[in-house]
Amino acid sequence: MTEASIRALDGLRDWSTIQWYAIPLLAVVFYVYVIEIKKARASADWNAVLAGLTLFGMDFVNETWNGWVLALSERSACWTTPGPTALRTLVGWNIEIMFMFAIGGIIYYHTLSDDPERRPFWRRREAWIWAVGYAAFCVAVECALHIGGHLVWEYPFWNLSFGGVWLIFLFGYFHFYVAIILVLSLRRMKHRLIAVGALYGLAILMNLFGMGLMGWQY
Repeated sequence: MTEASIRALDGLRDWSTIQWYAIPLLAVVFYVYVIEIKKARASADWNAVLAGLTLFGMDFVNETWNGWVLALSERSACWTTPGPTALRTLVGWNIEIMFMFAIGGIIYYHTLSDDPERRPFWRRREAWIWAVGYAAFCVAVECALHIGGHLVWEYPFWNLSFGGVWLIFLFGYFHFYVAIILVLSLRRMKHRLIAVGALYGLAILMNLFGMGLMGWQY
C-alpha cells in the first residue's frame, strides 16, 4: 500500500478531527438549499434542487468506486486526499469536498439563462457548453491540488499527461453534468426522483457491500 494511502486511511471517519470552520460551511449549504426549496415550492420548479442533488449523488458514486479501487488493489485508489481536513469520509473524499459538490449543481443550473422555448434540457446547447466549462474548471482545480500535494494520484493513466487529463475530464467531472442534463430532460417529476434516488441507492448499496459485508477500509 502506498504511503499516501496509509496516510489517507489514518484518521478515516475520525470525528475527533472535526474543526469549527465546518459548522459555518454546513450552514451555507443549508441556507442554499432552504432558499432553493422555498423558491421551488412557490414556482413548482424543482430543477435547481434536483441539479444539486444529482451532482452530489454522482460524486458519491465516484468516490465510492474510487475507494473500491483501493480495497481491491490493496495498493491505492485512483486519487487520495491524505492532507489535513476537518473530516475525511473516504480515502479520496473529505467534508470540504462534500460541501463544495453539494452546491456545485445548483451553481451550474443558475449559470444557465432561462429558456423561453422550454426545450428539453438535452437540446439546450448552453447546458452542454457550461457542462464542458465547469468540468474543465474542476480538472484545473484538481491539477492544482495535485501539484500542491493535497490530491495524490498513483496510477499512470490518471496523471498530468494529455491522455490522463482527458480521462479525468470525462470520468472525473464531465459525466456529473451530463447526469444533470439527463435528469432534467426527463418530463415527469416521478422519473426524475427515481433517477436521483437510483444514484444514492447505488452508492449506499456499494458501501454496504464493501464496508459492511466485506469489511473493506476505504
